[in-house]
Amino acid sequence: MAQQHYQVEHSSGVCAETGRKLDEGEIFYTVLIEDGESFRRADYSAQAWKGPPEGAYCHYKAQVAVKAKKQKLLVNDDLLADFFTRLADEQIEVRLQFRFVLALILMRKRKLRYDSSADVDGKELWTMTLIKDHSVHQVLNPHLTDDQIEGVSQQLTAILHGDMGEYVAALDQNNADQSSSEPDDQTQTDDADSPTEATDEQSS
Repeated sequence: MAQQHYQVEHSSGVCAETGRKLDEGEIFYTVLIEDGESFRRADYSAQAWKGPPEGAYCHYKAQVAVKAKKQKLLVNDDLLADFFTRLADEQIEVRLQFRFVLALILMRKRKLRYDSSADVDGKELWTMTLIKDHSVHQVLNPHLTDDQIEGVSQQLTAILHGDMGEYVAALDQNNADQSSSEPDDQTQTDDADSPTEATDEQSS
């Protein structure tokens, strides 16, 4: 299996307009901008916020955690559900992987319910219901390996939470492990194909 790399933006936790570090407890705005097949993140302080810039895929309001050991940016379940919904019509492989992992995360949080699956034109599609509004969604199961699920989860966490450093280090370590042909026994799911075993990777 070919090694898969995930590109993660390193800089976050500062206002993209002023360059000022965001303080604990501070309200700010985050924009996800399309960047090739993936997304890049930009944070704006409330004072610098003038609305989403051109090319924004989605944006949301958040708050920097108070008294955190490492500064993390709080992301609620509504944001995860909104991002999941906005990815519905995407056909790019990386974004399809994002949506599948988001489905696992939301299912783990009991925000999304698995209903059934069907083979459509050689692709496995899950029918799922979003609990908050009872809307029905079709989710492609790309049959990711556990390592791929972990990689996509780390990239999503980095994009949404903005605490990049530890995840970049984790990705570097994972790549080093793969290079030495020593697979990581710690996985996000026991079976990537099973709708009842969802990933643990994500914190609110």
